[in-house]
Amino acid sequence: MPPKLPIYLDHHATTPLDPRVLESMRPYLEEDFGNPASATHAYGWRAEAAVENARESLARSLGAEDPREIIFTSGSTESDNLALKGIAWGRVERGDHLVTTAIEHPAVLDTCDWLERQGRRVTRLPVDAEGRVDPDAVAAALEARTVLVSVMAANGEVGVVEPLAEIGRICRERGVLLHTDAAQAVGKIPFDVHTLGVDLVSFSAHKIYGPKGVGALYVRRCRPRIRLEPLLHGGGHEFGLRSGTLPVPLIVGFARALELCLEERESEARRLGGLRDRLFERLEKEIDGLTLSGPRRARLPGNLHVCIDGVDADQVLVA
Repeated sequence: MPPKLPIYLDHHATTPLDPRVLESMRPYLEEDFGNPASATHAYGWRAEAAVENARESLARSLGAEDPREIIFTSGSTESDNLALKGIAWGRVERGDHLVTTAIEHPAVLDTCDWLERQGRRVTRLPVDAEGRVDPDAVAAALEARTVLVSVMAANGEVGVVEPLAEIGRICRERGVLLHTDAAQAVGKIPFDVHTLGVDLVSFSAHKIYGPKGVGALYVRRCRPRIRLEPLLHGGGHEFGLRSGTLPVPLIVGFARALELCLEERESEARRLGGLRDRLFERLEKEIDGLTLSGPRRARLPGNLHVCIDGVDADQVLVA
């Protein structure tokens, strides 16, 4: 008999590829292999059409007004870098100060560290015992030379959903741009760029049962249009913001994955939330010294994070 595989409980790190997503990608892995930047023949035209259809689908999924607000990247890490560095470099005359939180993904925190070495100033706000940042603390941290606030939409460790709408209102009132790393939120909880008041959004395909190696950055184009300095040069792809030949199969799969997540989001949230609560109730009954990390309610439906007094987490994982 083949060896039994361990139970996979790491969906915040990555998810398996949905078979329906793979089927949507297959034509662009086989017969429709053209380069979407090749505008002189049918292979290029079909590839370009596939990319633009995917861009429109992703824009609708986020509530974006213009498909051109979706910039394809290799994933949320690149999107975070493009958002933070692009604003810091592109708005030098406006200011040199950024605000973020202490629990952001390393793609944000490490980028902030790098920007500090380049002469920018960064304020890192603490969070409460449940991992929630106080919107009033964000307001108090803003300065005349603050150009960007970056607060994640939801945390992949303790599952807390941050009060983005409140933070977005504060940032709009003060004329400061708001970026969010929404890799753990898009497709899992309600997410609309206008309702939340966000200006830049990073998200990835592989967190929502899509392929690895593709993500996007939403960049608002109106009221007023946001201008970024690109990280990559060479060809002017993605409206001059991200040069490089686009991975058509991955982009098609990305859009299909998010479509499926939105179609099934409410039922899947109920299912996962129920499984999460049953698991916690069982663990709480059988394990002494167990505590729940993060909030009981304002958390991702598929997240459960617990601590056990006197037990090393690594030992539990390898047991």
